[in-house]
Amino acid sequence: MLIERNPHELNAAVKLASEDDFNLNIDLLHPIVPSQCTFKIIASKIEIKMKKAEAIRWEKLVGEAVADVKHFTPDKYPSSSLHTRNWDKLVEDIKEEEKNEKPEGDAALNKLFQQIYSDGTDEVKRAMNKSFMESGGTVLSTNWTDVGKRKVDVCPPDDAEYKKF
Repeated sequence: MLIERNPHELNAAVKLASEDDFNLNIDLLHPIVPSQCTFKIIASKIEIKMKKAEAIRWEKLVGEAVADVKHFTPDKYPSSSLHTRNWDKLVEDIKEEEKNEKPEGDAALNKLFQQIYSDGTDEVKRAMNKSFMESGGTVLSTNWTDVGKRKVDVCPPDDAEYKKF
């Protein structure tokens, strides 16, 4: 098989099993990159892969070029919808809303503890972990000089009783 490639044409000459010659000459609608084109001969077919020179949608393989060419935009998600939506911006907006959201009750308290822990030094983090674990979740301290010297005792609230399960 002999294939001649230039940016606007595909010429292929094939010697068939019946000893006949088959010639394929195509004037392409849009240019290709000849150096990145490949072919594969299989028992039932010949597969030719051509790399497009531009990221545009080809309405057809041959013919005259149309002025209204659709360019692909790789940063947008493909959709059959008539309305386009920037999903990355939507994700950013949701994250911003979550950050500005004011939690109430236990959620506010948890957020406060998480903020103290994330903004704290290594000693503050160590103190919080040690006091919480040793007290069975009844004490949370940020003072490592106090917590580091002793075992933290279980100290349930006044109206509760601690039970070990």
